[in-house]
Amino acid sequence: MRRVSIFGATGSIGQNTIDLIARAPEEYRVVALTGGRNVAQLAEDARRLRAEVAVAADEPLLPELRERLAGSGIEAQAGRQALVEAADRPADWVMSAIVGAAGLEPGLRALQQGAALALANKESMVCAGRLMMRTAEAHGGRVLPVDSEHSAVFQALIGEDMAAVERVIITASGGAFRDWPLEDLHKATPAQAATHPNWDMGQRITIDSASMFNKALELIETREFFGLDPAKIETVVHPESMIHALVGFNDGAFMAHVGPPDMRHAIGFALHYPERRTLPVERLDLVKLGALTFRPACETRWPALRLAREVMEAGGLSGAVFNAAKEVALDAFIDGRISFTRMAGVVEEVLTRLSSQVRHIDDAFDLDMVVEVDHLARVGAGEIIAATA
Repeated sequence: MRRVSIFGATGSIGQNTIDLIARAPEEYRVVALTGGRNVAQLAEDARRLRAEVAVAADEPLLPELRERLAGSGIEAQAGRQALVEAADRPADWVMSAIVGAAGLEPGLRALQQGAALALANKESMVCAGRLMMRTAEAHGGRVLPVDSEHSAVFQALIGEDMAAVERVIITASGGAFRDWPLEDLHKATPAQAATHPNWDMGQRITIDSASMFNKALELIETREFFGLDPAKIETVVHPESMIHALVGFNDGAFMAHVGPPDMRHAIGFALHYPERRTLPVERLDLVKLGALTFRPACETRWPALRLAREVMEAGGLSGAVFNAAKEVALDAFIDGRISFTRMAGVVEEVLTRLSSQVRHIDDAFDLDMVVEVDHLARVGAGEIIAATA
């Protein structure tokens, strides 16, 4: 029986993971479930899966969690330290689906236990990809990609020689505003940005999709996961979201991963790796699908893509700056303090401000350095936003 933990259990990735695990309860022993503010969902899932411990993100939620778990024998905990301690519990497989930089330390702790880390938290690789991989190697752990795009690349590369790879193309849906006139983007509201044409995701990641910051993070993550030269990493807009990524080889051939927009495919592949098992996802009808279309990913419309290229070239801890500034800018947009198009400007200004401090940092950085740079970037973004207002 495999020991599994799910960090970010109440989000869309966590719920899809629970769906797969609950279909074969005899195969898994659930160690830890962690969630955000949806305590009712967290407690319900903990009871359903008979978890050893359930952890809420915020300490004030602990009394409610305890009440909902009363009589179940499941430990109830809350707060940052409790989350880290949950990650220290030995598990064979851990889903890392906490949104944002907050997912970095629990993921590292899980790798230090020698776990297979199914990584849906792209910020971990963007902020500290070299540290993640170094930690996995040192402790016998493994990082398995769960983003649909990186899972697609991972699958296309099985059995292949990396030296033969000429290019990797990460596809993008284009998000909510792919067909909007460029001059209207500054008027976009958080509610409009939080509606995705293809995927059912949380508010923050859906807005990141509309701004293409989500795709920018994925470009950086591709470099960190697969060690590719940034010049080999591309993106195109693919409105149907059926091809998740393509790998081009030196003989001119492409390997494309095609599948319905259902995260249970990538989750299931990571859960069962190296096996490929039957999954409860839609089977494509190519005739009904009819056609697949592609468009250029315009960096004028989506300046986050240009910034991602600059981050990949800069190296060091530029990714940590990029991610932290993006998170603060996103908060400001959701709160109505800056416009949709101003988010990229804030991130660019923070990158410029901190470039001299982070570019000289080599790949031997540790978690404390990541945390410090993350703090500096958040402070800088807050100052820029305040000045804008």
